[in-house]
Amino acid sequence: MGRSEGARQIEVSATGDRDATAATVGLASRDAAPSGAGPSPVTRPAAPAHVAIIMDGNGRWAARRGLPRVEGHRRGVEAVRRAVRSAIELGVSYLTIYSFSSENWRRPPAEIADLMGLLKLFVRRDLAELHGNNVRVKIIGAREGLSTDIAALLDEAESRTRGNTGLTLVIAFNYGGRQEILRAVRTLAQAVADGRMSPAEIGLEAITQALDTTGIPDPDLVIRTSGEQRLSNFLTWQTAYAEYVIVPEFWPDFDHACFHAAIDEYHRRDRRFGGLSGKAG
Repeated sequence: MGRSEGARQIEVSATGDRDATAATVGLASRDAAPSGAGPSPVTRPAAPAHVAIIMDGNGRWAARRGLPRVEGHRRGVEAVRRAVRSAIELGVSYLTIYSFSSENWRRPPAEIADLMGLLKLFVRRDLAELHGNNVRVKIIGAREGLSTDIAALLDEAESRTRGNTGLTLVIAFNYGGRQEILRAVRTLAQAVADGRMSPAEIGLEAITQALDTTGIPDPDLVIRTSGEQRLSNFLTWQTAYAEYVIVPEFWPDFDHACFHAAIDEYHRRDRRFGGLSGKAG
């Protein structure tokens, strides 16, 4: 994964030294507290509006324990549940998870069948809880060629939660960043061919609006688990200025402490977006 302006890679551990966190956590003035009152509560910076996660390491987690790969994927589903709850608790507005890439179809048929079964189970068991927690589900990725039952489940998840106003859970399924850009380019090319727009009207905003993520802000923070340092064709356009945090934990071990540590690291970053440092004296 390349290092672009404002997109850096580090490795942080949720079990590491947390003392540095104090540098990013502002304490309310104790002088303002009433006499006899205890210390003022810790005030943390606002969470990034959009966090995207590349969930990596299910297979290696299972292999290190002598378990079949499907068990790693099952534990990965549990980690998804934890991540959703953490995002709600931390005040994240958008959480995007990379659940199944366009390239994952190259995996053995038995593993693909296991993954599809887990997706069905997740929707059937968790959709009611997501809906009850005011979570809106949005699916990005190609729908063409999906089996009827999988396509129906994705449609149900979106339609049932469409009116919710809390966390937006974006599930990247059958998704690839380059493929998404290709679909957008073809859409715009067809608009030009039909006379609905001119080539001069194709700018950054037009491309952004033609992507699967139209209406969703670009990610502020991308977390990748398992220590790997690759983008893996994930949100190629949208992450141009995202901050990257690489954590060593495999995805099944990713918990609230890991999520919290990644956000703490995000707040230590100086996001310049090509300009001068806002922290410069």
